Amino acid sequence: MDQTITIVGAGPAGLMAAEVLATGGAKVRIIDQKATPARKFLMAGRGGLNLTHSEPLEKFLTRYGREREILEPAIRAFPPAAVVAWAEGLGIKTFVGSSGRIFPVEMKASPLLRAWLRRLDGLGVEFALNTKWQGFDGGPTVLAMGGASWPQLGSDASWVPLLRGQGVRVNDFLPSNGRIIVPWTEHFRSCHAGAPLKNIAMQYASETVRGEVVISEEGLEGGAVYQLSRIMREQPGKALVIDLKPALSGDGIAKRLAQPRGRLSQSNFLRRALGLSPAAIALLHETKTTVSEQGIKQVRLFPQGAAGLARAISSAGGIALEELDADFQLKKLPGVYAVGEMLDWDAPTGGYLLQACLSTAVAAARGLLAHLPHARHI
Repeated sequence: MDQTITIVGAGPAGLMAAEVLATGGAKVRIIDQKATPARKFLMAGRGGLNLTHSEPLEKFLTRYGREREILEPAIRAFPPAAVVAWAEGLGIKTFVGSSGRIFPVEMKASPLLRAWLRRLDGLGVEFALNTKWQGFDGGPTVLAMGGASWPQLGSDASWVPLLRGQGVRVNDFLPSNGRIIVPWTEHFRSCHAGAPLKNIAMQYASETVRGEVVISEEGLEGGAVYQLSRIMREQPGKALVIDLKPALSGDGIAKRLAQPRGRLSQSNFLRRALGLSPAAIALLHETKTTVSEQGIKQVRLFPQGAAGLARAISSAGGIALEELDADFQLKKLPGVYAVGEMLDWDAPTGGYLLQACLSTAVAAARGLLAHLPHARHI
């Protein structure tokens, strides 16, 4: 196999495709327009690097919604257990957090990336960094150029016109897993931006999630909001209903509110009777919500959409899944594969994003190896 396989993009999907191909005996060259590989991967690792999730696989797969059908074979073939084994094979010990998410023990991306790059170097993978991809050269190619979030880190979607010019349908990118815009008053914003709302439930349309969010200057961000990204994007204009005490029934709240207040201010009384934080109490005032069992369980906000792509954790949109075969090869461009966030799938944070990037990369690399003479199929 003298022919070199080109991988465009040195993020986790590109690196994983390179590892599988090189392990199978292929010559691999990775092109990336940035000076260093995996910049967004490193940025994500500042928060602990959520590798995947420990929940049962059948539940795990439901997190991909409508895109489950095309992603499922790849994830089953390289599931969360395989991601953990791969990381530990690099010398990176992992642990399961209280939420079921799986992290490196060191809670950093940089040690894993260094070990990964050493492995790729040992496999003979070549890198061409600070290099702009010049387009298709007729050889086998794996596209792993990312979506459109955090474009300053490399995923700037500059590839979209090129693929559209080849007749490939690419859906417009939209922000996902990012903050939502809520028009706070200046007083609320200045006093409470940065404060968390913990142990709450949030309902939007037909979906309800539990977790926590953080009040930002623009609105709300955090895990609970991120889980509602898709439905809020697809059904705009509805109320976001927040239950500040989901562990208590309405009757339970009513009994606590019926206690004598004495000389306590309302805020101090709510803190003592219900354990509400100052930010939660301020939210009641900000939304002019009546302090009652119904009000505390139904604080209503009306989001004004999502913040932009530049700071969203991920993006929806990309190459339409109908453009791909079962190995993630582009039907209109034989020998060209596309993986990771370039594809139009969407998933919440919690390990699901990185898992699908790695699994699609493994599937594409194995599919490509199957077409190469003398390759070792792994």
